[in-house]
Amino acid sequence: MSATPVIEVDKIDVFYGTSQILFGVSLSVNEGQTVALLGRNGAGKSTTLKAIAGLVAPRTGRVKVLGTEMQNRRPHIIARAGIGFVPEDRQIFPEHSVEDNLLLGAKKGRNGEDYWNLRRVYEMFPLLEPLKHRMGGRLSGGEQQMLTIARTLMGNPSGLLLDEPSEGLAPTVVRRIGELLHRLQKMGVTVLLAEQNMHFCLNIATEAAVIDKGQIVYRDTIAALRANPEIKQRYLAF
Repeated sequence: MSATPVIEVDKIDVFYGTSQILFGVSLSVNEGQTVALLGRNGAGKSTTLKAIAGLVAPRTGRVKVLGTEMQNRRPHIIARAGIGFVPEDRQIFPEHSVEDNLLLGAKKGRNGEDYWNLRRVYEMFPLLEPLKHRMGGRLSGGEQQMLTIARTLMGNPSGLLLDEPSEGLAPTVVRRIGELLHRLQKMGVTVLLAEQNMHFCLNIATEAAVIDKGQIVYRDTIAALRANPEIKQRYLAF
């Protein structure tokens, strides 16, 4: 039985004004996979995720969610089709409580799934329950990152896009988020993870795609990437 692609990107070109950012980017994420999209700052990782989520419009190429073409659709349509997006800058509501932030993200999945609810989220994110009445703006950076991932899961997505979840956080917090994502991977949650930090992804992702100057230059298993010093040195060394 063949795997089911949840996210498919086929030869998309993306421009900001007259500047081309993505050049024929193609990748796919099958059901239950965690794929790491790796590259240096400015390589095109965030733009790829934004194109999938509908926040930027590809000029050419196709974006599919569970087989349905979604390029140039509005973000809320793509969200209803099953895509959950965790942005790099978190975008929590600072003057709302933790629990209100979670409830603002709550919806059933595309087929009526209601797996992720407050009870499940507090089980998965035990750090958040004691903070449920605290305003979002009073959380630490790590707590805000946990909250924005949890809020996105409250929408019961079929596929989860995470943009640089480890950026700017203390090593202990990065380790905790890595453990969380590893648990999600074990649960079969479908994830496309954009990251500069290759080491953060090694024990989380099943496959890796490397992007450089707006083009996918490598795609293989995490084990193959781990054993490929040339690719790591050329595209991922800082």
